[in-house]
Amino acid sequence: MTAPFYDDLLAWYDQSVQPLPWRILPQDRAHLVPNPYHVWLSEMMLQQTQIETVIPYYNRFINTYPTIHDLANAPLDEVLKLWEGLGYYSRCRYLHQTAKRISDQNGQFPPTIEGLLALPGIGRYTAGAIASIAFDLPAPVLDGNVIRLFARLTDLGDDVTLPSTKEALWDLASAWMPTQRPGDYNQALMMMGQTVCMPKHPKCDSCPIQRHCRAYANRTQHERPVKPKKSPIPHYDVAAGIIIGDDGRILIAQRPNAGLLGGLWEFPGGKREAGETMPQALIRELHEELGIMVEVGDLFIKVKHAFTHFKITLHAYICKIISGTPQLLGVQNVAWVTPDEFGQYAFGKADRAVIQALLEQKNRLF
Repeated sequence: MTAPFYDDLLAWYDQSVQPLPWRILPQDRAHLVPNPYHVWLSEMMLQQTQIETVIPYYNRFINTYPTIHDLANAPLDEVLKLWEGLGYYSRCRYLHQTAKRISDQNGQFPPTIEGLLALPGIGRYTAGAIASIAFDLPAPVLDGNVIRLFARLTDLGDDVTLPSTKEALWDLASAWMPTQRPGDYNQALMMMGQTVCMPKHPKCDSCPIQRHCRAYANRTQHERPVKPKKSPIPHYDVAAGIIIGDDGRILIAQRPNAGLLGGLWEFPGGKREAGETMPQALIRELHEELGIMVEVGDLFIKVKHAFTHFKITLHAYICKIISGTPQLLGVQNVAWVTPDEFGQYAFGKADRAVIQALLEQKNRLF
C-alpha cells in the first residue's frame, strides 16, 4: 500500500523543494535525467553531514573531477586533501575505491539495490537513496530523519535504537514505498525531517501531513522517537610531537589507510596510558611508531576536539630527535616539511589547529 500521506507530502514537496547542485527539481524531470555520479557523490557526502556543509565540497569535487573517471584517476592523497574538513574520512576512501571500480565498468553504476550494496561504503539507506533518485526505483530509505518522522506518524512507543524496531521500520518504509515518483517521495521524507519534523522543536502547526500523525493527535510528538539515555562520552589525552629538524623542517606522519582518520597526515604521537605523564606518553609513542627517541620540550598548544563517540585533548610539544632515524613502524609514510608546505597535505581538524598556531608564530619558531 502506498503511504496514506503520499498526496499531501508530494504536494508540499512540489511547492517547497529548494534547488540543490545535485537535485533535479520536479518541474524539470520531463527534460532532465539525474546523473548517477552526481547523486552518488552527494549521498556519500551527506552521510552524517548537513546539506549546508556539503554544498561547497560537492561543487569543488565536481569542478575538479567532472566525471567519475577523473575521480578514479586522481591520487588518493589529492582526493583526501579536497575532502579535508568534511570529516568521516572513511567515506572519502570508499569514494575513491568505488570510483575506480565504476570507472573499470565503463563508468556505469549498477541500477539495482543489490549492485549498489556491493559497492564500498554503501549501506541500505544510501543504496535506497541512489536507486530511487538516480534510477527511479521504488527503494525505501531509513535514516535518522525518516525514523523520527515514522515514529511520530505511528506514535511508536518502542526504542528505535533496537535492531528489531529498526527492522520493523524498514518493513514499514517498504510497505509505504510508492511506485510513482519514488525519488521525489524519498527526498520529501528527508526534507520533512530536516525542516518540519525536527528533533526538539517540530513545526506541527505547519506540517502538511499533520492529519496523518498519531503522535500529534495523542500529544506525544515530543516523546517520539523513544531512545535510551546517552552514555557519557569518554575523553582521552593525546600527545603529539612537533619534531623540528636542524634545518627547521618539521616531521609529519601519514596514518595507515585503515581506521580513524585513515590516510591523513598528523603530528605523530598517541594516547596517554594510565600512570604516564604527557611527555612520557609522547616518548613511548614516537619510539613505537617511528623508532626514534626524542627530547620533549615546551608544551606548544592544547587543542580540544570531539569525534562522534569520544573527545580528546591534543597536547602538542616542541621536540627534537636525539637518536634514531624515522622508520615506518606504525605509520604509512613520513615527510619533513616547511611550514609553508603544510597546505600540500591533508590533516584532521585538531592537527590543523596546531598548524594554524605554528603559522601564526612562524617567525618566532623558525
